[in-house]
Amino acid sequence: MMHRIDSLRKVRILVAGDVMLDRYTWGDVARISPEAPVPVLRVREHSEGAGGAANVALNLAGLGCEVTLVGFTGTDPAGATLQKILRESGVGTELVPIPGRPTITKTRVMAREQQILRIDEEEVSPPPEDARERVLSLLDGLIPGRQAVILSDYGKGVLLDPAIPQRAIDLGRKRGIPVLVDPKGKDWERYRGATCVTPNVGELESVSGVVESGEAGIAEAAGRLRSDLRLDWLLVTRGKHGMCLVGDSAPLFIPTRAREVFDVSGAGDTVIATLAAGLAAGFDMNEAAKIANVAAGIVVGKLGTQPVTFGDLEAALQMGLDGEAVSPHGKVLTVSMALTRVKGWRSSNLRVVFTNGCFDLLHPGHIHLLHQARALGDRLVVGLNTDASVRRLKGELRPILAENDRATLLAALSSVDAVVLFDEDTPLDLIEKLQPEILVKGDDYRIDQVVGRDVVERYGGRVELVKVLEGRSTTTIIDRISHQDG
Repeated sequence: MMHRIDSLRKVRILVAGDVMLDRYTWGDVARISPEAPVPVLRVREHSEGAGGAANVALNLAGLGCEVTLVGFTGTDPAGATLQKILRESGVGTELVPIPGRPTITKTRVMAREQQILRIDEEEVSPPPEDARERVLSLLDGLIPGRQAVILSDYGKGVLLDPAIPQRAIDLGRKRGIPVLVDPKGKDWERYRGATCVTPNVGELESVSGVVESGEAGIAEAAGRLRSDLRLDWLLVTRGKHGMCLVGDSAPLFIPTRAREVFDVSGAGDTVIATLAAGLAAGFDMNEAAKIANVAAGIVVGKLGTQPVTFGDLEAALQMGLDGEAVSPHGKVLTVSMALTRVKGWRSSNLRVVFTNGCFDLLHPGHIHLLHQARALGDRLVVGLNTDASVRRLKGELRPILAENDRATLLAALSSVDAVVLFDEDTPLDLIEKLQPEILVKGDDYRIDQVVGRDVVERYGGRVELVKVLEGRSTTTIIDRISHQDG
């Protein structure tokens, strides 16, 4: 599948729905107010982003898609801020202003990684007639030039009038363009005939009634609802249990990809955006759903509402759809592949550790060093000297094992997340490109002898010396073998 992932770029997708401005106030809580039993937040910073249908559009833009967003805003500063965020992210906007109506704004107050309060500013009601007609006209003009359409319904007004979602679905049906819906509320009649609807389990239950526990119950309820509404597909997101895709054939259950969950905000936006991009790029529904599941696993590992990016997704897919390396060889990367993977790790707030060496005849001393290095961060990249580099450093009789063998052995270790070969005498160029947060060498070096120390410390990283096992070295092993042969 990896050779086709580039096809997500430049597909043309229309998003219509409820746009929002997400605001965050970040700080620390160290005491309770003397005025009331509430925490006192010492504010560190403020940030703003796009939410709702606007976050769906940002996810698509992050994947490299050409995206146009249709929705309503107010004529207030929040609306202007949202327009600026979207424009700077490469999203085309056709946002209809409604005077006297606030731009939907959600303000989340965050104490370190914990949300302690959310403040909503909104007016939930159907749009005025002139705004409604403007949206219908935009759908008529824009859908024919798209490869997929997303209806992002947050129940705030844009899609409350059945005429709007039905217009989009009818146009899509006539032109063979998939129309996908992220639903809200109990009235799904307005989604009748859509290509796919993507509820979570709670939303499925609220519409279909009590859902029997377990996979069979979810599949049965989803299948019944799909048939009633004449949907091609129903994709049920199940949180930590993954997804269930229901179509004409047997239900497909896709296990979760999330390793560590920081924040589920916006995960549904990522799912429907990636699903639509996959369909627009020519993937079948099963493939597109699996890719969407991978994308969801990425964004829940980020803090706050953040979109997925093409680099995030490419790095995750390099690890295989089941979330693990396809084989030890799957950890052996070119520099370009390593850059992509490191970018994906950083987007999930993971700290990258780097160490390097020849690692000829892997022995307990090597393994001890690698385990210690990995424990200092979240992911370990090992820079490995090529055969030519080893010969220059250690003589024509080395290495004992060829570079591919040495790389495979390193990659087989659970403590190693990536192996990158370098042909230079030192890993300085590789360090400058990867910019690890932590650079590790054994304590048989002094800090001032560590190649790359100046580079790492310049951008705020650090160097760590870890204890080496005495008497363990490749040279010692070679000497013993030579002595026995003699």
